[in-house]
Amino acid sequence: MPDNPYVGMWVTADNHIRQELLPNGRYDEARGRRSSAYTGRYEVTGADIYYWDDTGFTADGHFEGDILHHGGYVFYREGSPAHRASGLQR
Repeated sequence: MPDNPYVGMWVTADNHIRQELLPNGRYDEARGRRSSAYTGRYEVTGADIYYWDDTGFTADGHFEGDILHHGGYVFYREGSPAHRASGLQR
């Protein structure tokens, strides 16, 4: 997978959901205290992301700079100005 600018940690404003996009095309998502709640592979095409979970379901999302819209949630690149501006990070 070619380098992409979205590798790294993406979190909801309250940090309840934490999704790490790994450089090898895999992702690991934690929910609350449950680490690795969802894992699988992903591909990025332009500003769109496509997920294939290890359990078989698929999903997609769309990046707008340091913001990711995915599954009805808004994720922020951890520590980014957008994340800090969300006002809920802990």
